[in-house]
Amino acid sequence: MSTTTSGPQVAVKKHFTSSILLWMRTDEPRQKGMDHWKGPHSGIIAASPGLEEYRQIHLAEVNPGMWPAFEGVETHIADDWRADGVAEVTFTSTLSPLKGRTQTKLAFEDEVNVFRRTLLYAGLPGTSRWYEVAGSAEGVGARALVLLRRRDGVSGREFRKVIKKDLVPALAGTDVLKELRTQTFLPWIEKAWDTPHVAHDNPPDQRVHASLILGFADVAARASFFRGPEVPHLSRTLARIASSVHAYDVSAALTFVKDGGILPHPEE
Repeated sequence: MSTTTSGPQVAVKKHFTSSILLWMRTDEPRQKGMDHWKGPHSGIIAASPGLEEYRQIHLAEVNPGMWPAFEGVETHIADDWRADGVAEVTFTSTLSPLKGRTQTKLAFEDEVNVFRRTLLYAGLPGTSRWYEVAGSAEGVGARALVLLRRRDGVSGREFRKVIKKDLVPALAGTDVLKELRTQTFLPWIEKAWDTPHVAHDNPPDQRVHASLILGFADVAARASFFRGPEVPHLSRTLARIASSVHAYDVSAALTFVKDGGILPHPEE
């Protein structure tokens, strides 16, 4: 982990993180699956050696898309491709995934009990970035997860550059965020997370290339942000590089491993 600055005044810590998008089984009540994920399944992942942080991002059941519509970019989240959650796994080193192979095997075996589809998105070390935005220490009462799909004709290099140089400073400059995390992903590979009896279908027109976590003081502050005057400017920046901007309502963000230690109870 290293600390640098992005633009004037935005300190950042760089990490090595994978994000797994998750869809619950539909043959059982959704809440039963969500409870199993934060219960028995979380214990399997948390016990993996070499984790710096393990966090579950629980997404609200009703999630049509929080980002306001703007021309040329898809902001509506289709019902048939709406994720239920994201597992954020941050490693202490590039060797950590190898150290956790025993727990990974157990996780593979348990996935069929709760999930119908799982998609692993991974980035290179240092492409997971946690920014020290204004008011970060005051606590987060509401979050949004934003998934970005790169526009055809935009290179990965340009995509990452705009996020780092333009989007992040603009988001930090709103002075309303209490959490700002970004990840940019390597091209998706199906066999990277090939759990048995669970779907891993991910058509090219549905794949994502980056994620943002936006944290706010409370639900009212989040709603005010998405209605506010800054979002049209942010939309114009995103329209240069993204063909879809899917902003999910986060119902809970539960941390099971923090600073390398397993927490006795998940931390909101």
